[in-house]
Amino acid sequence: MNTTTSPTASQGLTNLGPLAQLRSGRLPERLLRLVTGLWLYGIAIALMIEGAVGASPWDVFHLGASLHLPLSFGTVMILAAVVVLLGWIPLRQMPGLGTLANTLLIGPFADIGLALLPTPEGWALRIAFLLGGVVTCAFATALYIGAQLGPGPRDGLMTGLARRTGWPIRRVRTGIELTVLAIGVLLGGTVGVGTIVFALAIGPLTQLFLRYLVVRMPET
Repeated sequence: MNTTTSPTASQGLTNLGPLAQLRSGRLPERLLRLVTGLWLYGIAIALMIEGAVGASPWDVFHLGASLHLPLSFGTVMILAAVVVLLGWIPLRQMPGLGTLANTLLIGPFADIGLALLPTPEGWALRIAFLLGGVVTCAFATALYIGAQLGPGPRDGLMTGLARRTGWPIRRVRTGIELTVLAIGVLLGGTVGVGTIVFALAIGPLTQLFLRYLVVRMPET
């Protein structure tokens, strides 16, 4: 008998169906965590883009794709999320309310953040924007994934691959980020030092925050 514990299960993450996610208790708290996490994720994206030291790999991809499409940055994010959802099918990853919210809200939240945040002057402030964006993104990711209402499309790809392969989340997340980065560069997205920092740091930081932010749910 295989007694290996999956990396997602060891983090307290469950693979509940959409209805079970809503029936598992503590719903108001989990909804608050979900929306707060998505809002913070949008702010994190805006911080890294405004810092102009290098966007996250996914945003290098989004920015590169926007060069070829007559669409806003937020709209490109939504369309990319829909395409990523198709990759869930072979992974048997279960969507939920959080999946839909992530797909539809992060793009607009990022646009709002870009409109509100100033463009920093000087390297010290730009680096601060970058580091603040990376840490905020990891915290936000763990917060809304930990709400157990279904991960976002990109994070569902991460947790689905971790569950299916048995690899730790940090390795899967880093691999996804580096792959998306390469595609974004081919599309014309701009890469900077911050891009590399994000790609290498986001996996370990997300795994660290997940230890404290997962709402424990019963398996059904």
